Amino acid sequence: MTTIGEALIQLLEAYGVDTVFGIPGVHTVELYRGLARSRIRHVTPRHEQGAGFMADGYARASGRPGVAFVITGPGLTNTITAMAQARADSVPMLVISAVNALATLGKGLGYLHELPDQRGMMAKVALSSRRVAVAAELQGAIAEAFEIFATRRPGPVHIEIPLDVMAQPAAAMQPLSPTGPTPAAAEAAIAEAVALIRATRRPLILAGGGARRAEPALRSLAELLDAPVVTTANGRGLLHGHRLNVPASPSLKAVRALMAHADLVIAAGTELGPTDYDMYANGGFVLPATLVRIDVDAEQLARRPATVSILSDAGDALERINRGIGEMPRGSDGAMRAENARSAAWEEIGDAMRGQVKAVEAIRSALPGAVIVGDSTQPVYAANLYYDHDRPGGWFNAATGYGALGYGPPAAIGAALALPEVPVVCLSGDGGFQFTLPELGAALDAKAPVIFVVWNNRGYREIETSMLDVGVEPVGVSPVPPDFTLVAEAYGMASERIEGTDELAPALVRARALRRPCLIEISVD
Repeated sequence: MTTIGEALIQLLEAYGVDTVFGIPGVHTVELYRGLARSRIRHVTPRHEQGAGFMADGYARASGRPGVAFVITGPGLTNTITAMAQARADSVPMLVISAVNALATLGKGLGYLHELPDQRGMMAKVALSSRRVAVAAELQGAIAEAFEIFATRRPGPVHIEIPLDVMAQPAAAMQPLSPTGPTPAAAEAAIAEAVALIRATRRPLILAGGGARRAEPALRSLAELLDAPVVTTANGRGLLHGHRLNVPASPSLKAVRALMAHADLVIAAGTELGPTDYDMYANGGFVLPATLVRIDVDAEQLARRPATVSILSDAGDALERINRGIGEMPRGSDGAMRAENARSAAWEEIGDAMRGQVKAVEAIRSALPGAVIVGDSTQPVYAANLYYDHDRPGGWFNAATGYGALGYGPPAAIGAALALPEVPVVCLSGDGGFQFTLPELGAALDAKAPVIFVVWNNRGYREIETSMLDVGVEPVGVSPVPPDFTLVAEAYGMASERIEGTDELAPALVRARALRRPCLIEISVD
């Protein structure tokens, strides 16, 4: 007899899932019945928040949904933070949880891990939350999740299975074909955009995380129009080293000036949100007067008005715009506008941040093509302002969007498991690293060769600076860090400490040669 739990594993395999992240509990035992016999690898984090962050990192690195198994109640509530981060950054994540027996739900009888309304709570964070109450509903619930991932702006999806349902018999199930179409740009919208673009003299392109897999079409359009391309934090890695690339934050005055000077702006796969466009909360960001927006989410398009709104995957829309434009006189000042913006932005960020960006550049130089997964720490903040990564989608962090501390270590583990041949570096501060420090053990269990780089300035230095800037005496910003190298050694992990960043590049090369998890602590004055 096949149970619902076993049928679930078979369906996930059929949809191409090769890894799930989760901590087994008495409420999920039946979900694990078929796992040992499957081709799916199970990774055990040390906290369910870590399971969600690992699924996030896996999804960003691979382009496929990350999957987490969690228990009822606290397991699921521990995962909410990771789901919120995934929703903010449009990351496909499938969270499958247990829930108490059907007859007990909503009655407040005091069962283990009971919540008043678990699914109602998840509906506030997830794009969709479904309950599988009978075996026949499983196939549709999984199909709906993967259809959301394939045809809409992705994010977290939740499915719950009651304890008394998991072990019920189930017939063999096959994946269902998507029933909804992927958003395709309307011909009229493409034609209107093409007409605007052909009349432009100083075009500019904004490329966000939604364009990170559309580099060929983005490059072609930029070169065709001689248009500078400004990349947001999640768009970094696009057009690396290109004469038209401006890898700088739209919150900087230099980039805002570039935008204001443009007579047309094309925004591809960016929500135009404050954490990218107004991070200093000074109200200086103004939507361009002539704006072409491309986004896969109709609700997102409706939130910010545009001259032309194109509901489409960024790559498809950019390709169609390229074909529609055909031949047109190429501008002659795009490279100069881009260079001027780069120079002014680099000057604007100041000496301290330039030094921190150079530390990130040392990682890129030592490990070309690496994936750098960041947490909220000074060099990540600095590089989000200005940094040119060398791999599309290879620079991501939680310092924008939802902004969850502790994201870096588990997300880097997920990324390393998705891309086992690619160097993966976790760049975290001593404060944020302590949120998820035990995930060092998970990296060792999973043989995920992450290089954990800890920027140790002994406290929440960014918060301390913010307090001082507004005349608040700093309180609570100096939590004592452990000796991170000794913690790593306690796990049996290779580690070393360096003073400052001068020795970072050779330390990274040594760490990469080990091809196993290791830690580098940078002691920062």
